[in-house]
Amino acid sequence: MTVYPSGPQSDPTVQPVPASVVAQVDAADVTLSNPKRAVISLGANLGNRLETLQGAIDALEDTPGLRVKAVSPVYETEPWGVDPGSQPSYFNAVVLVKTTLPPSSLLERGQAIEEAFDRVREERWGPRTIDVDILAYADVVSDDPLLTLPHPRAHQRAFVLVPWHDLDPQAEVPGRGPVAELLAAVGSEGVFPRADLELCLPD
Repeated sequence: MTVYPSGPQSDPTVQPVPASVVAQVDAADVTLSNPKRAVISLGANLGNRLETLQGAIDALEDTPGLRVKAVSPVYETEPWGVDPGSQPSYFNAVVLVKTTLPPSSLLERGQAIEEAFDRVREERWGPRTIDVDILAYADVVSDDPLLTLPHPRAHQRAFVLVPWHDLDPQAEVPGRGPVAELLAAVGSEGVFPRADLELCLPD
């Protein structure tokens, strides 16, 4: 029977790892992860609107390769592109995420969240339980018809620009310019802050 010496020297795995190696591993991990910053808008005008928005935020956080980093205040707006009073008003918010998902996968996840909340696409500008739109993904500018980046109408919509500016006053819409300047151009009329309502960052 062979008796091996006891003590920390007997097992090479317990040897301290040089700091330089730890630094290299950490650097490699950052390189492999390489999360991208994306901005997503949420809107709901059917059912329990606040609960649905929070549910969508929680669902985004539960997505592998995605973390919700910031959530804007809640705003109330009239529906876009329809006759006044023909639909309930919207609750709108914008969230900032970091993700390793490519834009196409992020789009698929957004659509899956819409489906989970019974989003129905029966008419253009129709009411919806939840609307999940990718406003921007890093600095990507793309005219892909399946996912145009940045969102083709984000720079024109106060209900997007107001909460986006809240989240990041220095933000820019890729290819369009600073959010602050775009917001100054369109104004914030019709976008009402709901200080009595709050969305929470997931735990």
